[in-house]
Amino acid sequence: MDMRKLVGRNFARLRRDQGLTQEQVEERSGFSQQYLSSLERGRRNPTVITLYELSLALGVSHVDLVRPDLEDPTEH
Repeated sequence: MDMRKLVGRNFARLRRDQGLTQEQVEERSGFSQQYLSSLERGRRNPTVITLYELSLALGVSHVDLVRPDLEDPTEH
């Protein structure tokens, strides 16, 4: 799986696990809902700074956004 898709899936899963909408993350992070939607679909290539800022908005480690073990187990 490419890194953009991995980050997008992890971000979406972490966001949903916390019961947050994209709009709520937009308020917390300053990234637009459109950007977040594109990120979740694997169409964005976030910078290290973006990963860090998104992790702060979710209250997780930036490592959680790139960790393969958060990947969908049905894809193995």
